[in-house]
Amino acid sequence: MLSTVNLTQRYGKRVLFDKINITLDAGKRYGLIGANGAGKSTFIKILSGEIEQTDGEVQLQSGVKLGVLGQNQYAFEDFTLKDAVLYGNKKLYNAQKEKERLYMEGNFDSDEVNNRLAELEMICADEDPTYESDVKIEKLLEVLGFPASQHDDLMSSLTGGDKFKILLAQVLFLKPDVLLLDEPTNNLDIETISWLENELQRHEGTLLIISHDRHFINNVVTNILDLDFQNIREFTGNYDDWYIAANLIAKQAQTDRDKALKEKGDLEKFIARFSANASKAKQATSRQKQLEKLDIAEVKLSSRRDPSIMFKPNRDIGNEVLEVTDICHNYGDLQALKNISFKVKKGDKIALIGSNGAGKTTLLEILMGKLKPTSGKFNWGQTVFTTYFPQNTTDLIGGEDVLPQWIQNFDPKWHIDEIRKCLGRMLFTGEEQGKKVSACSGGEKHRLMLSKMMMDSANFLVLDEPNNHLDLEAIIALGEALYEYQGGVICVTHDRELIDAFANRIIKILPDGSLIDFEGDYEAFVEEYGH
Repeated sequence: MLSTVNLTQRYGKRVLFDKINITLDAGKRYGLIGANGAGKSTFIKILSGEIEQTDGEVQLQSGVKLGVLGQNQYAFEDFTLKDAVLYGNKKLYNAQKEKERLYMEGNFDSDEVNNRLAELEMICADEDPTYESDVKIEKLLEVLGFPASQHDDLMSSLTGGDKFKILLAQVLFLKPDVLLLDEPTNNLDIETISWLENELQRHEGTLLIISHDRHFINNVVTNILDLDFQNIREFTGNYDDWYIAANLIAKQAQTDRDKALKEKGDLEKFIARFSANASKAKQATSRQKQLEKLDIAEVKLSSRRDPSIMFKPNRDIGNEVLEVTDICHNYGDLQALKNISFKVKKGDKIALIGSNGAGKTTLLEILMGKLKPTSGKFNWGQTVFTTYFPQNTTDLIGGEDVLPQWIQNFDPKWHIDEIRKCLGRMLFTGEEQGKKVSACSGGEKHRLMLSKMMMDSANFLVLDEPNNHLDLEAIIALGEALYEYQGGVICVTHDRELIDAFANRIIKILPDGSLIDFEGDYEAFVEEYGH
């Protein structure tokens, strides 16, 4: 349905990918993976026609409908929510709106108007043969958390995260033959991500998706496209299947290389020993020819780099950790939290979950003293030393300091060598450490905050969606670090693989502001309560 021929993209001397030839088949769901900066989003933008490639071509089968998840959250500010979703099918949207205008003008004595209305009716029938577009839009909006009372509100009334949900509804409403999605789970809660998985599993055309949510990728895709070393290799199966296959290929390549190197060494020894011996000269010449033919390929494992995240508490945590009693919080007339009470024990690693807007961030901001509760109280134990990863980390990090200086500002007693080691573990090389924090990307700012938290040596970690902007390798490393950590954890995340990696207790804030407190891992929680 969609293919590329010698597709190449360069920016100056930098080559993102070179002469890529792939065909995306109908009925297959592809996950596009690769290190940050490898060119995944650029590849999708070229396929969608948003940007022009340097060389090569993209071929889309004639008559095929292409759907692309929009990235401009502010493109539909004057649209109602319903109309913004309907706009996903521009042909149907334009026909319906022109029809409404002509009926409003009421000039039915005109043959021209009546003929045009008949044409528009045919377009609507072709695009919406069951005349259920309104019902489909209402269902989409409701499952994404927008009640019927909100459907006629303007897009300008929504937060950025909710605008993104509307863009998702927009592209799903089109039901395209080829669907291109770049990070569709951003700003979605666990329940909505599960719903999206089910929707995409039923997609009958071709799907190409970028996501850093490993659980989501594993559940949705049938094939992996690995963008590495400026090329794309295709694997059958999901992310875990790719991981096993890629490691087996790498091990086999290393074995073949080791074997060739040994053969090379043996040949060189023979030639050096017998090349001057007349009786062995013929054999030495033969070995020399063998040596010249020997192809010792360089083993390229991957351009990906795995961070080494280690949180080491500077002291053990005592038995009194945290007690929360009847916390309530209101924003005007809106009640965000209702009588929240729980007690954190030594050894607890808590995943704090709940739908968007349930009050998770509000609760963490109260616990970290950033926000005063409307009522109720909380008390940290005397031995507890916390460090905090705020949800708005990318907004908080700025200024003209270079990376090590930004961290040292938190505690001048921290040794610069230790700071540099922490930055190195988070993949900031010596040269990269000299950049200003204002020049950092979202992912770099998140790695910078994690570097600072490692320096804190706290015995209790409070994290609010730390996995946002991180690639798969970094999220896996974070999960392992939280599992190995000898202190306490409260972490808000919608990434189920991350939750599985570390959590031994699940606290879910419900829509009414109350909570479910479950002792056990996420798998057991799902068995007991569902998502």
